[in-house]
Amino acid sequence: MTETPNFEDAKLDVEGRVAVLTLNRHDMRNALTGNNIIQHIVDTVDWVNANKDISALIITGDGSAFSAGGNIKAMASRSDDFGGDAGTVAQSYRDGIQRIPLAMDKLEVPAIAAVNGPAIGAGCDLTCMCDIRIASTKAKFGETFVNLGLIPGDGGAYFLQNIVGYQRAAELTLTGRIVDGEEAVKIGLALEVVEPEDLMPRAMELAQLIASKPPITTRYTKRLLRLAPRTELRDFLDQCAFFQAVCHQTDDHHEAVMAFIEKRSATFTAQ
Repeated sequence: MTETPNFEDAKLDVEGRVAVLTLNRHDMRNALTGNNIIQHIVDTVDWVNANKDISALIITGDGSAFSAGGNIKAMASRSDDFGGDAGTVAQSYRDGIQRIPLAMDKLEVPAIAAVNGPAIGAGCDLTCMCDIRIASTKAKFGETFVNLGLIPGDGGAYFLQNIVGYQRAAELTLTGRIVDGEEAVKIGLALEVVEPEDLMPRAMELAQLIASKPPITTRYTKRLLRLAPRTELRDFLDQCAFFQAVCHQTDDHHEAVMAFIEKRSATFTAQ
């Protein structure tokens, strides 16, 4: 495993086969703009993809918020990514916050959002870019762009409806309504809600369970889950056949089969 990157506005830690990225600008409620967090997320994805010893990623926030999304003070002053004419601002989005969904889309391992507090606007969208969301009782989810006269410029309208369905996504996006963890579970936005002190242990428990599976298979399975909604069935089945053929050639597949037959725990080597 290569050395973990050192970040200014986030922390990247490793526990076993699980990486944990903690957004660390609580003074800005972990806003995604006006700091280096966008670059840190992109760099984390590149680092994880390059390290076969990592099988899961947890993203969480330090302090009271998961992420407040865009920097509203910068919006008010039309500074940072929000200044200039329409063409300039559009390019700022492409060069800025839209790098997050593009990075998360190519993340090869399952991602769990441990939502410790409010996840608002682009912060909510970041949770939706993860595969699983575990919410604290202090969590809030809000697709609130319309309240500021904006649309989800980071791709939230794409991600949210894939999770909760078109009708619920339309209601949440067009009203800017904020939901708590309990409602998030009810509508399928979160998997479960736990007490604050149980959030990271539960997220780590789930991540470690995922990471205990054959690493190559886990990465291929994640890729198939992402491909399925945007691929025709025949093309998807062709891809499944190829990935399955690769998995059949791995040492880990053989080890899993023998461990099953011999009624013992398997030891995987990502080979």
